[in-house]
Amino acid sequence: MKLSKFKYKLPDELLALHPTPNRDESRLMVVNRTNGKMEHKEFKDILTYFKSDDVFVFNNTKVFPARLYGNKEKTGAEIEVFLLRELNQEQRLWDVLVDPARKIRIGNKLYFGENDSLVAEVIDNTTSRGRTLRFLYDGSHEQFKKLLNDLGETPLPRFIKRPIEPEDAERYQTIYAKHEGAVAAPTSGLHFSRELMKRMEIKGIKFAYVTLHIGLGSFRMIDVEDLTKHKMDSEQIFITEPACNIINNAKEKKKKICAVGTTVMRTIESSVSTQGQVKPFEGWTNKFIFPPYDFSVANCMISNFQLPLSTLLMMTCAFGGYDLVMKAYKLAIKEKYRFGTYGDAMLIV
Repeated sequence: MKLSKFKYKLPDELLALHPTPNRDESRLMVVNRTNGKMEHKEFKDILTYFKSDDVFVFNNTKVFPARLYGNKEKTGAEIEVFLLRELNQEQRLWDVLVDPARKIRIGNKLYFGENDSLVAEVIDNTTSRGRTLRFLYDGSHEQFKKLLNDLGETPLPRFIKRPIEPEDAERYQTIYAKHEGAVAAPTSGLHFSRELMKRMEIKGIKFAYVTLHIGLGSFRMIDVEDLTKHKMDSEQIFITEPACNIINNAKEKKKKICAVGTTVMRTIESSVSTQGQVKPFEGWTNKFIFPPYDFSVANCMISNFQLPLSTLLMMTCAFGGYDLVMKAYKLAIKEKYRFGTYGDAMLIV
């Protein structure tokens, strides 16, 4: 499977810059893998496709305000720092991206906040853009994290070309977000409202929660035509025993198991036994799923309409079938569905 197979023309006006006023009122395209039928619905109609004891698997990672703006010592040049992950809590070491990278050297100090309330020192150059920063802060870890949260900005993707707005802090987060550690939201989960989840519960639908802390690897541009040569960045995942029990029981009873998003699919496919059972796991995954691929667990999947050439589109094609998904995308463009993070959704059954 070649990279160029996932290129398509996306009109700029179909890239969603804002979420719908209500989470569960975005549009939903339902794609049936068996008969190729495509239906146009509202997201809250998803309820009609599932019955009692079917299972939805959610990613309960929580996005933190990962984008900081600071100034370089002496020159005062503005530097953007994107926090990727904490490397050492005690030493306040963080793996970060800096922009513009060419201006930053080992030993440089960066100042953040109105009164330079936070200072960081560059201690390592790991890649052309990546750096390791040591934050020079004497307070407790809780105080330090609070300061980072106060200074940080909601890390909306670059393709949403507009200033951050107050509502983004809430809307770029799922309502069930629990474990902080992601620099991007699991976007398929953004469509679920409290009302919808309550109605699902009343219907007898079961929920299983896994965690994948989304890094920037999923969004990194692929620079090889042969997809077998692409290496995904590792992301941290947690699958608990209770979640496994819910999923495995549903599988034994031949119920529907719906992966809410590509991150959930990556997580559960990263820890599966030869019998197709999900196993408890805590660690890292760099699994890259693209067509052709045999899925072991989920038999339904929700996905936003993904951008051209993205690893997320590749996984969606692997699950729905390349020809059918690309046909659905063509229809979505014709019907003016909204694409990207704040866009509309697709349910593949």
